[in-house]
Amino acid sequence: MPVRPLVLVVASGDETYRGYCLEQVAAAYDVVLLTGTEPSWEKPYIVDHAIVDLHDADALLAAGRALASRHELAGIVTWEEWHLVLTAGLARALGLPANSVEVMRACRNKATARTLFARNAVPSAASMKARTLPEAGRATMTVGFPAVIKPAAFAGSIGVIRVDRPEELPAAFEFASAGANQCREDTGVLVEEYLDGPEVSVECVTQRGETTAVAVTRKSLGPAPYFYETGHTVDAADPLLAQVAQVAAAAVKALGVTDGVQHVEMRLVDGRPRLIEVNARIGGDMIGHLVRLATGIDLPKAAADLACGHSPDLTPTRCEAAGIRMLYPAASGTLTERHINQPFTARTPWLRQVQWIRQVGDPLLLPPEGDLFTARAGFYIVTGRNTAEVAEHLDTAAEQITVTTQAAR
Repeated sequence: MPVRPLVLVVASGDETYRGYCLEQVAAAYDVVLLTGTEPSWEKPYIVDHAIVDLHDADALLAAGRALASRHELAGIVTWEEWHLVLTAGLARALGLPANSVEVMRACRNKATARTLFARNAVPSAASMKARTLPEAGRATMTVGFPAVIKPAAFAGSIGVIRVDRPEELPAAFEFASAGANQCREDTGVLVEEYLDGPEVSVECVTQRGETTAVAVTRKSLGPAPYFYETGHTVDAADPLLAQVAQVAAAAVKALGVTDGVQHVEMRLVDGRPRLIEVNARIGGDMIGHLVRLATGIDLPKAAADLACGHSPDLTPTRCEAAGIRMLYPAASGTLTERHINQPFTARTPWLRQVQWIRQVGDPLLLPPEGDLFTARAGFYIVTGRNTAEVAEHLDTAAEQITVTTQAAR
């Protein structure tokens, strides 16, 4: 039997949302893992591991070198936003292919990214950094209202809020600052032009500086003024892909990314793409899984291929559609009931997955008290022939699912 290349994975992530990534990489590669906790669900997919503080650069380097001394590593990869910069540094220290630390920092920091987008004529949003409320007030005089206030280097739409009037600014700045203060890399806040239009993401694969857009994801958002995502749909035949691919590739190039998988977020303003940000990893919320269900393209394997200097196979083998919808409560409170009609699931092949992530008795907190991590009770995934059929299936399944909360008295 031929020896399989060995790839180092930094942080496997949460099994619910990232388990498919490790499973798909392990189908093609032997995997060693750097992890912050003792492996559990990961064990069938790895051949070795080291437990380390994933936020400590020196500890990560020492642990990485120890694994490299025991194994001949072909590459290193992470799909976790929080570990992109340190993973790039570790790759360089171990002599493995990777984007530079500076490029990963640019992807992580929205202020730096906006500057690079402007310098390279990538359509984006006007943006100004604000350390204090008075600075934020002055920034809104330039960008105007409505404006978006957000952390400079966080993720998951945490701390992101729309402001329509000056009197809303103090509370919004406090909300965004609370999110920013959770980030170790940059605690600053941005005040940005509001991009009015539907939000999409472009799932990209870049090799030696050439970017291929493999799918476009149409997003659904919760009620304003917050931006938490409530669902995603991927259609292999979506005509929008051709319209947004060039701008997505230009954004990736502007940041200096040469290799890897990217999740490029944008809004369509008057039908034209305007950049929100480039995430230098596989999209969250199971988007990589939706891409595979719709197109057959395996993004986790592509990421591992590129990390090992191989050319990924991006040939579509399906032409279908897939969608995910998050299960949120109508109001914050204690989860008192979660239920799905079991006969319906048994006779419905297009309902691919129903996943609960909260137990009865758990608190579910919507913004502004909470965020997407505290608000979701679970999610479900469906497939169909096209976007319209997926939308119909999502609505049909919703009628069979109950999520009930009771507010605190």
